[in-house]
Amino acid sequence: MRLTRQTNYAVRILMYCAANKDRLSRIPEIAAAYSVSELFLFKILQPLVEARLVETVRGRNGGVRLGRPAETINLFDVVRVTEDNFAMAECFENDAVECPLVDSCGLNAALREALGAFFEVLARHSIADLAAARVDLRGVLGIEPIEMKAAS
Repeated sequence: MRLTRQTNYAVRILMYCAANKDRLSRIPEIAAAYSVSELFLFKILQPLVEARLVETVRGRNGGVRLGRPAETINLFDVVRVTEDNFAMAECFENDAVECPLVDSCGLNAALREALGAFFEVLARHSIADLAAARVDLRGVLGIEPIEMKAAS
């Protein structure tokens, strides 16, 4: 299974917010950190807000932040919100061609088991886990320390 670009950047938005947890993150900063358009990130932001994974603060000093602690947001939460379709084969689709084997097909059962295992693994990994991964995420993303930001 291949995840969409939307899911990839949704996870990146959440990781950025987790790394920048002491203050609001701004879409232009996130876009610059990942070299992607702001418009694309705004499009991705909407389902994250609806699912309460992210919350927005309006106004001149507004921005975005995690909607709940990073430890409680797992990758499955994100995938469930951002992916439209989990059909791994034609027989998984709603408008699938009627197959005489649909109720007794070994392929169908094996793919459903594989998809379930995929979801279980995603559910074990939180945004906090990703943000705490082996590198200085704040430095890699160009997030200035709070003291430097205040002096600017």
